[in-house]
Amino acid sequence: MTSEKQKLILASASPRRLALLAQIGIEPDAVRPADLDEEPQKGELPRLHAIRLAEEKAKAVAALEPGAFILAADTVVACGRRILPKAMSEGDARACLMLLSGRAHRVYTAVALIDPQGRLRQRLSETRVHFKRLSEVEVEAYVACEEWRGKAGGYAIQGHAGAFVRALNGSYSGVVGLPLFEVKALLEGANFR
Repeated sequence: MTSEKQKLILASASPRRLALLAQIGIEPDAVRPADLDEEPQKGELPRLHAIRLAEEKAKAVAALEPGAFILAADTVVACGRRILPKAMSEGDARACLMLLSGRAHRVYTAVALIDPQGRLRQRLSETRVHFKRLSEVEVEAYVACEEWRGKAGGYAIQGHAGAFVRALNGSYSGVVGLPLFEVKALLEGANFR
């Protein structure tokens, strides 16, 4: 009896997500990012925004890769009900850091998995992150290092911004971009070996 090799596609262009999967011994067969409009819908709450985008990314790639396991994720940084942008300019990064300075915020990372039969499963990681009060010098030094570019909320916790975190309650890997506990549970639940 031969067992057919299972194919896993990561629906993300994030090198951090690829590295996190490798950390738990998973190497996708391919990386195929979904090209979607990631703007929040009118009145959309942060957690629902993350879930919707993760599911839409998985479905978009599943349509191109039938018979494979499709793993997608989306990370949203929220201050209250406000969804912070993926920082694309120094102004975005500066505004995000000033808003997060000295206060707590939430990071939602939704993970969606579509199995070869087309069944969709999803999980949500919610992490509370508390930043220290940032000085103007710290903000300007962080903006100058450019780690923030393309990052939700204008920071990368796995880099220099790790020194801004006073407390974290939840999933560190979820803040980086892929909650490993949830990913492993989804894959095991779908009988991915």
